[in-house]
Amino acid sequence: MTAVVFHPLVIRPDDDDPDTVVVGRLRIGEFVELPAVYGDAIALMREGLTVGAAERRIAADQQVEVDLAELVEALTDLGFVRSIDGEPLPDPAERAPGSHFARLTERNVAWLFGLPAKLVWLATIGAALVTLALRPELLPSYSDFFWGDYVGLTVLVNTVMMSMSISVHELMHLMAARSLGAPGRIGFGTRLHNLVAQTDVTGVWGVPRRSRYRVYLAGLAWDALLMATLVLLVAHAGLPGAAKAVLQALVVTVLLTIPFQLQVYMRTDLYFVLRELLRTRNLFDDGLSYARYLLARLIGAVRRRPSTVPDPTRELSPRERLATRLYSVFLVLGASITLASFALFGAPIVIAAAARAIEGVAGGFTGGSALQALDSALLILIEGGIQVLFVIVFVRTHRHWFRRRGRRDLAPADEAPATS
Repeated sequence: MTAVVFHPLVIRPDDDDPDTVVVGRLRIGEFVELPAVYGDAIALMREGLTVGAAERRIAADQQVEVDLAELVEALTDLGFVRSIDGEPLPDPAERAPGSHFARLTERNVAWLFGLPAKLVWLATIGAALVTLALRPELLPSYSDFFWGDYVGLTVLVNTVMMSMSISVHELMHLMAARSLGAPGRIGFGTRLHNLVAQTDVTGVWGVPRRSRYRVYLAGLAWDALLMATLVLLVAHAGLPGAAKAVLQALVVTVLLTIPFQLQVYMRTDLYFVLRELLRTRNLFDDGLSYARYLLARLIGAVRRRPSTVPDPTRELSPRERLATRLYSVFLVLGASITLASFALFGAPIVIAAAARAIEGVAGGFTGGSALQALDSALLILIEGGIQVLFVIVFVRTHRHWFRRRGRRDLAPADEAPATS
C-alpha cells in the first residue's frame, strides 16, 4: 500500500461553498480548491493511513468511492507531497524565492492589528479631522508640493519622502499577512503606464475572507495614519517654518497616491477588496478574458466570420458571471481613459519637462546659472531613473501580463504607485 508524506499544508473550508475546501502550501504560494471529501482524505493520509486505507475509511464513513491515487498524483505535481513510500520527491520550494523579513513572526506583529492599535489609529485620525475643521488653512493644497525655489531639489526630496512612505505602506501589507501566518515578498511591478511597488501575499488564501481584508487595507490604513500624524505635527508641534513646509509637502505626496488605489480596473488595494466583496475568485483575469471574447466576436462580425472563441464566463456561477461581465466593461473603459489621458497629457508633460531640464543643463555650460543647471540635472536624474526602472520591470514581467493562472488570483495584494 502507498504511504504518502505531505509537506506542511493549510486546509480550510471554502468561504462560499461548504462542500469545498482550500488546500495550499504557504511556502510556495500554491492553493487549490477541492471537494471536502478530498480534504478529509488528505487529513487521513497525514495521520499515517495509506492511500488504500484512506479510500476504505472514506467509503465506510461517507459512502463515497474516491480515487486517491489520482489525487496524490495531482498534489505531487503541485509540490504538496514530500515523499511516497519513503522516496523523497523534488521540492519546488528549493527554487522558490524566500519570504522577505522572515524573522517577522506572527507574535512580533500581531499587536499592530489588535484593538489597542486600532483605537490609537481612530483617535489620531479623529484628532486630525477636528484640527482640519478648526484650521482649514491646513487643508492640503497643490502649492504645498513646491516648498522650495528649486524644482529639481524639491522633486528629489519629495520623491525620497514618498518612497519611504510607500516602503512602509508595502511593509504594512507584509506585516498584516505575517500576522496571519502568511509569507510575503516586496518588489516592483507595472500597472498600465505606472511603475508600482507591490507585495506578493498569495499565502493569504490560507485564511478566511474576513481576515484577508486586513492585508488588503493595511497600506491605506498606514497612509491615513501618516497624513493625520503630519497634520497634527504641523498644527501643534511648534515646528520651524521650513520643517512645516516639508511635512505639508509629504502630506500632499501621500495624498496623491490615494486616487490610484481607487482605480480598481487595475490590481490595486481596493481592487482586491472589491474582488472579495463580489465573491469572485479571479475578477481581473476573467474580466480581461471576457473583454477579449467580446473583441473576437466583434472582429468576427465585421469580417463575417463567426468567432470560435468560447465564452470564458460560461463555467462561472450566475452571480460570478454577472459580476465579471460588468467588471469587464468597467475595466476596458477605465484602462482606455487612463491610457488616453496619459497619451494626451501625461506623456507630453513629461517630455516638455525633460526638454526644459535639458535646456537648463545646457545653459549651465553656456554661462547660465550653475544652480539652475544642477537643479535641472536632478530632475532628469529622478524622472529618467524612474522611467528606466519602469522599462526594465515592464520587459521582465510583460510576458506574463495576460497569462491565465487557473482559478486563482495570484496577484500581489498591493500595488502602490511609485511615480506619483
